[in-house]
Amino acid sequence: MSKNLKHIGIVASATLVSRVLGLGRDMLTTAVFGTSALNSAFVTAFTLPNLFRRLLGEGALTAALVPTLHEEMGRRQREGAFALVSQVASWLLVVTVAVVTVAMIGLGQAGWLTERAVEHGVSADTAQRWEQGAELAVVLFPYMIFVCLAAAFSAALQTLGRFLEPALSPIWLNVAMISMLAGAAYLGWADGLDGAMRWLCAGVLIGGFLQMAVPAAALMREGWRPRFDLGVGDALRGIVHLMVPTLFGSAIYLVNMAVSRLVGLSLNDAAASVLNLATRLMELPIGVFAVAVSTVVFPLISKYAAQGDHANLAGAYRKGMRLILLINTPAAVGLAVLATPIIRLLFERGAFTVEDTRMMVPILAVFAAGLPFFSFVNLVLRAFYAQKDTTTPVRAAFLSFTVNLGLSIALMGPLSTVGLAIASNVAVVVQAWYLQVHLARRQPALAFHHLAGDAAKVLLASVLMGGVVAGGWWGWRQVFAAGVVTDAAALAVLIAGGAAVYAGLVWVFKIEARADLVALIKRKAKGPAPESS
Repeated sequence: MSKNLKHIGIVASATLVSRVLGLGRDMLTTAVFGTSALNSAFVTAFTLPNLFRRLLGEGALTAALVPTLHEEMGRRQREGAFALVSQVASWLLVVTVAVVTVAMIGLGQAGWLTERAVEHGVSADTAQRWEQGAELAVVLFPYMIFVCLAAAFSAALQTLGRFLEPALSPIWLNVAMISMLAGAAYLGWADGLDGAMRWLCAGVLIGGFLQMAVPAAALMREGWRPRFDLGVGDALRGIVHLMVPTLFGSAIYLVNMAVSRLVGLSLNDAAASVLNLATRLMELPIGVFAVAVSTVVFPLISKYAAQGDHANLAGAYRKGMRLILLINTPAAVGLAVLATPIIRLLFERGAFTVEDTRMMVPILAVFAAGLPFFSFVNLVLRAFYAQKDTTTPVRAAFLSFTVNLGLSIALMGPLSTVGLAIASNVAVVVQAWYLQVHLARRQPALAFHHLAGDAAKVLLASVLMGGVVAGGWWGWRQVFAAGVVTDAAALAVLIAGGAAVYAGLVWVFKIEARADLVALIKRKAKGPAPESS
């Protein structure tokens, strides 16, 4: 497990940098655009190529490519694996260019469609937000080509045991977006918000190209030579066979997320922006740790599944899940308790106002409650993919979509944006429950009751820690006035104190994953070891 902990540490460290830069990007974006309709239109427009990336790239493709590459490595060594990578990349390029072309042509008709919508009773403000979002999506859709290819190259690197370059991929996007927007807003590159938005979109496209080029270069250093190859072999057919049900499931997710964003864009000017910011804050602990664990555990359990080694597969899965719950459950409690100072410190400046903070606090608290379930789903899906079961995740995705859409429609009226956050959370809880029940039926060694004792201890320790932090925050407010310095000091003190309390409780309750966590912390304190080929 020590080598796997090293990989988790490398991925988590790189992802932490990426998430911090992502927060910096969001801080800059909200300072310039606030929660305006223009920002909500950008958030919705950027969602579309990102969702197609998950549909054609990271989700379906990675789930099918990683196990198949492992098999090719066993049969034909690196030469066969690299030939398969070239075939996959070639077909992916053809498909994504076709999708982007059709999407850009379709979105280019947004003006005519919004006019018809107004004629049928849609408000002029809502129609304008839709049209703005469509115009920005036309510019942003080529990003999908770059990140889909990047997903293929990153999956190949992970199969070879290289995790650093894939983990660094989002950093290039964030750096490019921050550079372009900062230049436009503060260095006089553009006049007005519309000009600044054009530069921000340019940053997305530049960042997407770098996300593709860096892992491609790393793969070439491993011996891969890019070759345009539209041949179809048994391995490629196997990947397509595995991808079909996952594509359907991802398409459900795509529709689900697109509908949620459009509902938010239709609700008011701020909804899509605020939901995006709350999601980003929730993704910080998910991205830093849950995704890092899942990224490293997935190739491992894929290897055990290919070997028929169910005992080691179950052991790796349970270790990964314990680590995820050990970190993300207290993170969820902390986000909910300290929502106000976190939002104030990160975003309340420039065009982002005190009223925006008040609106966002309950939304972040709702999303925080769902954080452990998001993290849970992230790994349990990999357990199905590792065993080449892509049908069950499709059913789970459809169930999640149905719950989310139904609750969104029911709750958006009485609860506004908070209702959309609740709907999203309940849908993920239902998805997690469905997946875990079916995973346990397939392999009893992966049943949740093996983790239930530690999960209950983690929850109790997190709640007790949350009570201490909430009391500390209440006392702090009685003594100090709100401000950037006092909020920063409060968060530093309360987070450190809460972590100390939680660590003590973890040892008192003898939670099993504490030894793995200590090993990971020690390894990260020494710094990540260099990647070996």
